[in-house]
Amino acid sequence: MAIKNIFGSSYRQDYLEGYANGQNPKVQMDNEKSSLGYISGFNSGRMDYEEMNGQISKGIPTRIVTIKILEDFLLAGLLGLSIEETDDYTPFQLSVIAKWYISGVENYDPSHSTYLFDVLEDIGIQID
Repeated sequence: MAIKNIFGSSYRQDYLEGYANGQNPKVQMDNEKSSLGYISGFNSGRMDYEEMNGQISKGIPTRIVTIKILEDFLLAGLLGLSIEETDDYTPFQLSVIAKWYISGVENYDPSHSTYLFDVLEDIGIQID
């Protein structure tokens, strides 16, 4: 029995395609794509999606949480900013967002945010 090369470009390409499809809650696994890379990528993408947004079987939320959105909430916590725009998130999503935001708040240092605000203001970005 030959071992599949998981470091090969074909596996990687199939994995990334599967991962992207798994991240999209409206896409089901493509049964015609039976490569190990695609299946592994799809399953990994779907698990990541469901960790942030809840199980697809319970419905697709109005707003989709991504790593970028979670990083924005983490940064808001790090800078001591309040979060206001949480409309249309499900309770599950809000619990995930709260974990990231609180993680930022726990590491909040007023001197860092003051310095950052000064730098942003110098380049023309105003933070309220």
